This record gives sequence, C-alpha cells and structure tokens, in this order.
Amino acid sequence: MGVSADAGATLLAFTKTNDIRFPLLADFRRQMLPAYDAMVMDEKSPIYRYAKRAYFILDRQGTVRYAKIQENPIDLLNPEDVLKALKESGE
Repeated sequence: MGVSADAGATLLAFTKTNDIRFPLLADFRRQMLPAYDAMVMDEKSPIYRYAKRAYFILDRQGTVRYAKIQENPIDLLNPEDVLKALKESGE
C-alpha cells in the first residue's frame, strides 16, 4: 500500500497511467504524515506543508518494522533495499 499527500483524483490517475496494482491512499489533509515524521512545515516554503519521501514497512498488527525517511524528496530509495527490509521484517 502506498500513501501520498496528493489528492485522491490525482492518485487514481497515477494508478491508471502507471498500471499500479496496489492501493494508494490519499493523505491530502496531511493528518497521517506528522505521526510518522514524514512532513515538513517550513514557513519560508511556498508550499509550507509538504511530504517527505518516506518508506515504511508495517506488520499485520501495525507495528513499524522498517522506516526510512529521505530529507530530500528527490532522493529515491533503492528498491532492493526495500525488498530486503520486507524480507527481514517477516511480512
């Protein structure tokens, strides 16, 4: 599952365009992002509140088993690192 600060309609279009086969949830009101320290609140930024690029693996009980939060939203995590973390989490 993925979570984004984009609007639901944007995520639906992204899902269709890119043939995404897992659910994407919209946190457009930015209610979940602060709980995971995945939001920047910068009064100097024209956006002010924006999401960090973050990767989390939660187990079936909702416990965070892996977290990686990138300070620069342009930086992407290597997919192999995410797959390795998923295997190590046992999920």
